[in-house]
Amino acid sequence: MSTLEAEPNINVDESTQTDTPLLDTDDVTELIETIKTASSSELLLPYGSSVFDHSAMAPASPAAAAALARLRAYVPPPFPIWNNLPVSRRAAVLLLLFADRRGDLRVVVTMRAASLRNYSGHAALPGGKADTLEETPFQIARREAFEEIGLPMDDSKLPKSIRIEHLCQLPFNLAKTELAVSPCVAFLHSDGPNGETAEEAMIPTLDAKEVAAVFSAPFHNFLKLEDEVPEGETVPGSKSDWYDGSWIDWHDGYRWRVHNFYVPINNQKVTKPKEREGGLKAIAEQLEEEEEAGMERYKVWGMTARILVDVARVAYGENPEFEASFTKE
Repeated sequence: MSTLEAEPNINVDESTQTDTPLLDTDDVTELIETIKTASSSELLLPYGSSVFDHSAMAPASPAAAAALARLRAYVPPPFPIWNNLPVSRRAAVLLLLFADRRGDLRVVVTMRAASLRNYSGHAALPGGKADTLEETPFQIARREAFEEIGLPMDDSKLPKSIRIEHLCQLPFNLAKTELAVSPCVAFLHSDGPNGETAEEAMIPTLDAKEVAAVFSAPFHNFLKLEDEVPEGETVPGSKSDWYDGSWIDWHDGYRWRVHNFYVPINNQKVTKPKEREGGLKAIAEQLEEEEEAGMERYKVWGMTARILVDVARVAYGENPEFEASFTKE
């Protein structure tokens, strides 16, 4: 919800940029105040607020199943101004969750291509701008996820053991480009009879079609100061390399917390573009060169990091170990 110049935006290709005038001052002020009110409302759901069926959520762990239940039960505050926004100011991102082989939740993240106008080479959630006024936020997010990472829009085209459940939307964020961005949360279920997980059945089929890389991050870790290292695994460097943050001046006397997360990539397969041209080629090759030189973590920050923190708070019913949100001087 910040208008900071230094924060990464969602994936918006140059081809989707328009000459539509930005919102006038009154509209922007109303948008900021509405989002500020939503952000100051209670996000957390108590641990006993939802009933969940462990058997129905297999192979998710009990903690992951409870997190999914909280997300399923979450209802965001009203945001009527969305209906008054022009199509050029509407956007959505998809937080696609799945259970790994231990049953813990992970979230799909992308690395932006060099050909994009804003924030090339930065981590982002799949997403972008609305095409029509009729599109819902989830429709925007699913369409963009298909275009960027190859996630089928038609559920019938998913692997037979996989289904996608739309869980909830969180309060809108305001990007620096005056886009109202809707975080849409979905879960990849794996219902295969042989116990195959979504990590095994679906994630390898994703294709970095319009982004430089597709990877995943441990979802609960976005509430922690250090890496949460599963038994039998290692992380590069120190566990404290996971997070750093700082306060910066934002707007009208408010200070904003900037989160920087460094996601290990040594324990996963990172998907790169199969066909490489222009910006995709440049960033993909740059990433590979940096990885060969010893880079073992991808940085996730800005709006993407803030959205991940907010959604993790709702899911797990926990406040983060670090300072979050904003303060008034």
